[in-house]
Amino acid sequence: MAIVNSIFTWYMKKRIHQIELFMKYPLDVQEEWLHTLISSAENTEWGKLYDYKSILTASQFKERVPIQNYDTLKPYIERMLKGEQNILWPSEIKWFAKSSGTTSDRSKFIPVSEEALEECHFKGGKDMISIYCNNRPSTQMFTGKGLVLGGSHQINQLCDDIHYGDLSAVLIKNLPMWAEYYRTPDISIALMDNYEEKMDKMAEATIKENVTNISGVPTWTIVLAKKVLEMTGKKNLLEVWPNLELYFHGAVNFTPYREQFKELIPSDEMYYLETYNASEGFFGIQDQDNSEELLLMLDYGIFYEFLALENLDDENPKTLSLEQVELHKNYAIIISTNAGLWRYLIGDTVQFTSISPFRIKITGRTKHFINAFGEEIIIDNAENALTKACAVTSAKIKDYTACPIYFKGEKAGGHEWIIEFETQPNDFNRFVDVLDETLREINSDYDAKRFKDMALCRPKVHNAPKDTFYKWLKARGKLGGQHKVPRLANDRQYVDEILELL
Repeated sequence: MAIVNSIFTWYMKKRIHQIELFMKYPLDVQEEWLHTLISSAENTEWGKLYDYKSILTASQFKERVPIQNYDTLKPYIERMLKGEQNILWPSEIKWFAKSSGTTSDRSKFIPVSEEALEECHFKGGKDMISIYCNNRPSTQMFTGKGLVLGGSHQINQLCDDIHYGDLSAVLIKNLPMWAEYYRTPDISIALMDNYEEKMDKMAEATIKENVTNISGVPTWTIVLAKKVLEMTGKKNLLEVWPNLELYFHGAVNFTPYREQFKELIPSDEMYYLETYNASEGFFGIQDQDNSEELLLMLDYGIFYEFLALENLDDENPKTLSLEQVELHKNYAIIISTNAGLWRYLIGDTVQFTSISPFRIKITGRTKHFINAFGEEIIIDNAENALTKACAVTSAKIKDYTACPIYFKGEKAGGHEWIIEFETQPNDFNRFVDVLDETLREINSDYDAKRFKDMALCRPKVHNAPKDTFYKWLKARGKLGGQHKVPRLANDRQYVDEILELL
């Protein structure tokens, strides 16, 4: 296995030169991709609708094609789900990634073309390994297997030749043979629908494997890790998998989980690498050690635009290209892709931490915020405040959500939080105070509304019993996969539902 590990490591590192090229010439790469996307789709139904043949510049593209969201593209996608082709993209599309983004009832079916699989999702998967191998030349990850927490797989009954499932399931079903050889558990277990049974089966199947790396969402990785330790009677994962050296993670902020992973994997040599991928595409990879920044991947068949949050509700909002963005300002991401998503607002917000090269950090969602009183609390604010409160009170958070408390009579409004702790704070009231104080420090709008409790009172925080969020997700049929607890909401739907369980 040592010689195989050396060959794979050498092969993966060859990609670094191409990554360095788009880091050096980002604008040229993006312009080239825009022209490639437009010319590829000019004879599709969509391309004819907007006369793609006559579009020569990014400005013309932006002027002619309106910004889209899932609802505006849904009529086209529904036809594609029934087997119609050459609508948004010229090549045959047989796969769709089913995504809800949050625990909402409405599902989205994102088209996944062959080009998107190869040039975006699989390329991103290979690049995260390439970057890791480049940063850690002595890696032995290919001497063992990668444990992958996947989603579920279903067949779309509308058309025999159309398939859908969680993105992870779509990727697993299309993996090349060599990749399948290096992953565990068996695909029959990886794609099970019943997540409770799946955790048991995954633990049983992987305990005796030589697992060198793990990929998955932190919340479900912790559930699996605890199941493995319960079955083996071991104290930590290194006693089960002594060669474990790498954890690929994404989907949620890793900061609240970092201390729990240090307990599960007590090694300073353990490497944590964050990725930013979604059903719509693979967007970023953490390319530097000890950094929370993500390199924006610019040669994956995606053309990027960015929209300042203050302009989000404008009738005809003006978007920015890469050369126009500013540091440390919140932008909504708009993408055009090699799967036929055109000027598509994906719902994520980011800040640029560097513009040479272009690096970002994820700050939240365009729909996941609290702004009932003009306070404009975004997920990044909440995560920073919770991290500070945990540090001060030696607490660890498992899950949380928050929403507004609306004005009632002459009583001021506020924010209501439900927090499930992995480790309880040593002083709960102090935890709430630090949460409030930190939000005031980092968000001037929140601070202004908190002045003398005139518009906002001190946060109301519920200390939720163990497994509260697990039970809520289970009751909604949303265990596992890409289903996540919505962190912030501008209405009370989620909080009121969860309060009924307390």
